[in-house]
Amino acid sequence: MKMKFVTFRGGIHPPEAKEATEHLKTEKAVEPTIVVIPMQQHIGAPCEPIVQAGEIVKVGQKIGEAQGFVSAPVHSSVSGIVKAVTDVPVATGNEALAVIIESDGKNEIDPSIKPKGDIEKLQPKEIVDAIKEAGIVGMGGATFPTHVKLSPPPEKNIDTIILNGAECEPYLTTDHRLMLEKPEEIVYGLKAMMKAVGVKKAYIGIENNKPDAIEVMLKAIEKEDEIKVVALQTKYPQGGEKQLIYAVTNKEVPSGGLPMEVGVIVSNVATAAQIALTIKTGMPLIERVATVTGKAIKNPKNILFKIGTPVNKLIEECGGYATTPGKLILGGPMMGNAQHTDEIPAVKGTSGILVFDQEQAKQPNPRNCIRCARCVEICPANLQPLYISENSLANRMEQAENYRALDCIECGSCSYVCPARRPLLPSIRVAKNQIIAKKREQKNNK
Repeated sequence: MKMKFVTFRGGIHPPEAKEATEHLKTEKAVEPTIVVIPMQQHIGAPCEPIVQAGEIVKVGQKIGEAQGFVSAPVHSSVSGIVKAVTDVPVATGNEALAVIIESDGKNEIDPSIKPKGDIEKLQPKEIVDAIKEAGIVGMGGATFPTHVKLSPPPEKNIDTIILNGAECEPYLTTDHRLMLEKPEEIVYGLKAMMKAVGVKKAYIGIENNKPDAIEVMLKAIEKEDEIKVVALQTKYPQGGEKQLIYAVTNKEVPSGGLPMEVGVIVSNVATAAQIALTIKTGMPLIERVATVTGKAIKNPKNILFKIGTPVNKLIEECGGYATTPGKLILGGPMMGNAQHTDEIPAVKGTSGILVFDQEQAKQPNPRNCIRCARCVEICPANLQPLYISENSLANRMEQAENYRALDCIECGSCSYVCPARRPLLPSIRVAKNQIIAKKREQKNNK
């Protein structure tokens, strides 16, 4: 079947670097002896721990209660004894409150874990409530609570759901493998989301560097008239929400707006598969798949791990370090976060564990901007990154905001193409954080 490949304006073509794991089936990680489960693994308010040291917990038991609407509860991924509730280093570079559990190896399931029923019989609110209680968040890396996305304001006319199967980040292959290994679960979860919001139209967007996934997903939707597979041109950041919406629907999300402004909800294929698992079994989000790869990893793998497993243990399961590591990144090389230690927990948003060798990790010295405008030409958000960065570095945050700093999707394309090797993305991130902090302070002072 011949398909037209759609895309968006701008973007780049970094080396895909997926060959080490794209053909490897997902492996289940060895049961961890200790899990460290942070109370904030999502965008929004952190959870309040509801267990204490010495308490016995079971698999799937809620151990962190959501605080507010934009939040997501946290559950135990093992059965065992709570050793401590304390602050620990996490992937953000800060410390966060976490529940540390020593596994007893029994994997006893909490009695509250029961199937939710068939989606044909469930009411929309029951589906949303199940997703909320299961602590499901966006598993593409953003970790926005899924129940919030599926609860748009009444005045927003949502008519379309798009599942992101692009996986445009170099190195990462978890979504690719998921589409090959669990296509029916993805479709079931998507249908659950469609019923929850009351939409009759959905798309699954997949880049054309994954022809096998396109073929498998086309077969999975053969009997689904309301779902279509859309083949996307392989280009980064094809998986960005606004870029994906434009490529699939030709709708443009306005500056400062959300996808719901154009009647669209975007989710991830892994999120859909987790929704299916939760509805069919009642099990909350307690495990996920990550790609562990890079030149400094001996045996790269796609590995299914329990939430809270230490990153260094997952690296050990892949044969350990092949050479002296130069840089450790959680996520992909473009949007992931560099880490100063591997003694941190892998969590709901850990889609990849990428380890560069020392040669790959070398940082070039930045030079003065040569005004070539390459960053402007490729920016998928139609921004002028050089001016946002320039104002940020000079601590002129008001001017950075005037150049629409908050519209930056932090894809890193500008830094990638800059011949002067300017720190464009890092400085733009600083501006965004300061602008948002100032707005929050002003709101609290009203």
